[in-house]
Amino acid sequence: MNKNKTLIDVAAAAGVSKMTASRALRGSKDVSTESKDRVIAAAKKIGYFGNHLAASLSSARSDLVGVIVPSLTNIVFPQVMSGISDGLLGTGFQPAFGVTDYNLYREYELVGRMLSWRPAGMIITGMEQSDQTRKLLIEADIPIVQIMDTDGDAIDYVVGFSHQSAGAEMAEALFGAGRTRFGYIGCNLENDLRAKKRKQGFFDVLKRYDIAITTQLGGILSSVSEGRRLTQELLEQTPDLDCIYFSNDDVAFGGLCYCIEAGIAVPNSVALAGFNGLGLLEGFPGLIATSTTQRHDIGRASAGIITQSLQSPEQLKSRKLVMQPTINLGALQT
Repeated sequence: MNKNKTLIDVAAAAGVSKMTASRALRGSKDVSTESKDRVIAAAKKIGYFGNHLAASLSSARSDLVGVIVPSLTNIVFPQVMSGISDGLLGTGFQPAFGVTDYNLYREYELVGRMLSWRPAGMIITGMEQSDQTRKLLIEADIPIVQIMDTDGDAIDYVVGFSHQSAGAEMAEALFGAGRTRFGYIGCNLENDLRAKKRKQGFFDVLKRYDIAITTQLGGILSSVSEGRRLTQELLEQTPDLDCIYFSNDDVAFGGLCYCIEAGIAVPNSVALAGFNGLGLLEGFPGLIATSTTQRHDIGRASAGIITQSLQSPEQLKSRKLVMQPTINLGALQT
């Protein structure tokens, strides 16, 4: 019967003391590169993974970084998670992911459970946590990074962009391209507060230009099928629209599917604009305007902040890192 390998086995295989083996596996700076390489090679050879539960019980924290995202229904947050994984690669820290489905109570439960694992840090999406969740995060006494938003009061560190500004910038761009009869289609705005901020920024700009907006809202999570349905309803009610802004690219792509089926020329008759810059738009180049977000880079940067704040916090230049989206008007580009 194979018995679990221990730290003593690793030390013996590497020809070092148990303490040196422990420090090497933790990435301690007071162990030489040669010794670290020898210990890591020995651990791999004998199949040692360590008892991280025991380590977390005997120290202030584990090697886990808690990561909480609202959804996995499109590529946005998997790309953020991929960036986080890349950013933690080789650091000795391991991400642990949780999904809230845009439910604040579920977010509170996930934060509580993850904190019970004594994580080294937490990465959480957005700025609108409940008061109870914010209290847990503030009192955790670990680095906290809020991502994908900068509109609000930060708990600790922030990496993302202003959604209100993103919506405003798209409105300016579409108006500047000569569009004047606007519609808006959004899904799940009651829970997707970042989409709601973009809508507000968009509406604020067009209000300054005295432009009315016809709105069609869906109550379920965003999807291509919901975008198609809502676009059909909106254009049947107000067929003279020359531009529709959608809460995101999934919904906008559904709008494009309806327009193609109905024989409506895009963008000549009606321009469509979404948000996120998703790869699915590449099959229909230029037909949907969008704001491209740096999802992978945001994830990677947030992981870097966690590790740097634990190792050398004095080197962090700012507690807010802004990566504002870039607008691509596609075929509307003048």
